[in-house]
Amino acid sequence: MQERNINFYSHILGKNLSLQIIGHWGYPVLMFPTSMGSVSQNKDMGLIHSVKPWIDEGRIKTYNIETIDFESFYGKNISPHDRAYNYELYTRFLISELVPKIQEENRVHRIGLAGCSFGAYHAVNFAFKNPDIASFVIGMSGSYDISSFMRGYHDNNVYFNNPVEFMPNAESWKYNHMKIVLGTSDWDICRNETLRFSGILREKGIDHWYDEKKWAKHDWPLWNMAFPEYLGAVLK
Repeated sequence: MQERNINFYSHILGKNLSLQIIGHWGYPVLMFPTSMGSVSQNKDMGLIHSVKPWIDEGRIKTYNIETIDFESFYGKNISPHDRAYNYELYTRFLISELVPKIQEENRVHRIGLAGCSFGAYHAVNFAFKNPDIASFVIGMSGSYDISSFMRGYHDNNVYFNNPVEFMPNAESWKYNHMKIVLGTSDWDICRNETLRFSGILREKGIDHWYDEKKWAKHDWPLWNMAFPEYLGAVLK
């Protein structure tokens, strides 16, 4: 598999972020690591290899981007206000700087998004905040409520990055084009939170696939097994 590792400078964040691009051609899929994971985590843990046939055939091209977890939600010494503000800056970096580069490089407007665990939060939050640029989103074993990181603090940056909050008030028609997969398992620690978000979408009449595997824990074997199935479904 063709691989490029580059430092992508963000004027919004004022720093370089690592970007790992795997594939020579194909539909672009923006992917995120799990909480505090490295930019190469999806490759290192086998998730990228699980969809190697799609990459080798030029059907998809993955863009794995570094997160700023230590400067946002997992910044123990950072105030809740700054955690939410920093994360909002990160989403602005994605939509204003990274996504345009992906669109230009692949000559598309809409892209796919995917992630596992906290990476699922990143992918789902961004897709539902920016539905016009998302053709599909695959969230595996995600929790879509960031309130536990906020210590009771709340402002607009919290609200607009908390899918369980902003989606009940969203206009459902904006998501009619988007293919949505919410995957979990009966042993998954994030099962109830995934089910909760699925319920919100169902109440809004937003079509999606809630899939619950059996006898699998919240870990890479589950995600590596499920990802090819989910990707195959959204690429039909």
